Amino acid sequence: MIPEKWESIVGHIKDNFSVLEHEKFSSADDGGTEIEHIIFDGPLGRMKLEFIIRPVVLDKKTVFSRRVGSETKVEYVYSPDEKSYRLVPYKWDEDADDWREIDLKNFNLA
Repeated sequence: MIPEKWESIVGHIKDNFSVLEHEKFSSADDGGTEIEHIIFDGPLGRMKLEFIIRPVVLDKKTVFSRRVGSETKVEYVYSPDEKSYRLVPYKWDEDADDWREIDLKNFNLA
């Protein structure tokens, strides 16, 4: 999924459904992760779509010492310009009072 397609989906949702919440978050963790989500009343009930943008991991370095009791750290090297995109759909579960991720393997998307 690319950002242009995400914007198209958000526009379609705003035109056709009742939007309850639409927010963007940025985090310095993981090299600068950005998360945008939209919550709306859809045909299956209350739904949430989350669009996650993360920098691509170029390298993973493990820093350790052979001394007893020393700690081990993992350092990631992130790409300054390449990004990975992920769309995660959720449906509100009334029984659990929590969001449940929708497994897209059950859908025929061909």
